[in-house]
Amino acid sequence: MMKEKLFIYYTSDLHSHFENWPQIVGYFNEQKEKHNRKGESFWLVDNGDHVDRFHPIAEGLMGKGNVTLMNKAGYHVANLGNNEGITLSSEDLYTLYDHAEFDVVCANLQYGEQPQPSWLKPYEVITSKHGTKVGVIGLTAPFKTFYEQIGWEVSSPFDVLDHILDKVREETDIVVLLSHLGINDDEEIARQYKGIDVIIGGHTHHLFQNGEYMNESLLTAAGKHGTHLGEVLLVWNHESGKLERKEAYAVPTENLKKNEEVTREVKGMREQAVSQLRTPVTYLNKPLYIAWFQETDLMQRLTRELQTWTQADLAMLNAGVLLDHLGEGEITFEDVHRICPHPMNPCKVELSGDEILEVIRVAHTKKLTEIRLKGFGFRGEVIGKMIFTGVEIQVKEGKDGEKHVRSVTLNGEPIDHERMYTLATADTFTFGRLFPEIAYASKKKYYMPELLRDVLTKALKSPH
Repeated sequence: MMKEKLFIYYTSDLHSHFENWPQIVGYFNEQKEKHNRKGESFWLVDNGDHVDRFHPIAEGLMGKGNVTLMNKAGYHVANLGNNEGITLSSEDLYTLYDHAEFDVVCANLQYGEQPQPSWLKPYEVITSKHGTKVGVIGLTAPFKTFYEQIGWEVSSPFDVLDHILDKVREETDIVVLLSHLGINDDEEIARQYKGIDVIIGGHTHHLFQNGEYMNESLLTAAGKHGTHLGEVLLVWNHESGKLERKEAYAVPTENLKKNEEVTREVKGMREQAVSQLRTPVTYLNKPLYIAWFQETDLMQRLTRELQTWTQADLAMLNAGVLLDHLGEGEITFEDVHRICPHPMNPCKVELSGDEILEVIRVAHTKKLTEIRLKGFGFRGEVIGKMIFTGVEIQVKEGKDGEKHVRSVTLNGEPIDHERMYTLATADTFTFGRLFPEIAYASKKKYYMPELLRDVLTKALKSPH
């Protein structure tokens, strides 16, 4: 046999969006059947962020339901994304893949102590039916501060490649990188390193319909939420010992046929997960309502609890963080998760009085409150009104409908421009550019693995 066709199918950044899962697995199954009939080699891989705790399946089963669904679909290799890595507790991450029937590769992540989890490998060598060896390396986004907090260590992906790439190249014919690093790092790796044949990209949710060539590497990416799946075709020439052809495609999933059995699996898994979340939290004598552009009792209680929890001088949260009302009667974890599904952590930053005043000013602008925020842990629709506790804010509404901050006092005293204060908020505001003062603050403390909904649970339990 002179030429051998090899096929890789992949998912990336599914974020527990299981609505497209029955189509994806249905397509995989059709391809498997075809390749088996022709005697061709194929592999299914996942490039991380398969788990997202916004979904009851991920929340109720702490990611293990996702792994079961991947086992059933017949995956061969998976990489870790930041949603597997830092939205679970250290213990839940350590045991996440204990029952995985696929290999887990992530070369720049380690557990802080010994022994390492038995499933964690830097790379895996997979061999085709005709003996072609493919090396699959995994790399994940180096969120150092976050990993350190939960007792894990993440290294620079570039240092790791310097260290292992030559070894993988010697052991294999073809090198594939599963990169949960984002488009900029993928391009940088393609520029700097020789001998990586294919880079399967993710994390920044970018999409390449037909793959992009950069130097010797073919870059491919399939967007997010399972709206597309990725397909890579490789042609290995056994006679010349060379990779003769490589192609990559992103296949839209919406019109693919659903696999009914998989639909039933997801439904069953959801029921099992939700039953785990049916633990009562509290009992409400009257409903608590939400309003994205007004102050409500529920938001006040949550923001005040955040301030107490972090022992900060003041606290700020956006009303858009709560997605639904709570009815009267028994409230369970399922309800709390439904109204606050975001994988967001409490956070405390140190700011000068000047910076606090600027944050408060920006927080009152329409421009900010009406932003339709995407990502950074936020899984809602709009930012909404900013709710503050710990400070008294006097506002005047201008003719243009804009709110202008007139004065800010803390414990009856005006904010001192020079003094340092601590502000509690959601970690979302330490990323991105919504509040540069918070993003660039030199002192930040993240509370992990607690999520904002743990603070909400406490707020609901507290007598107020």
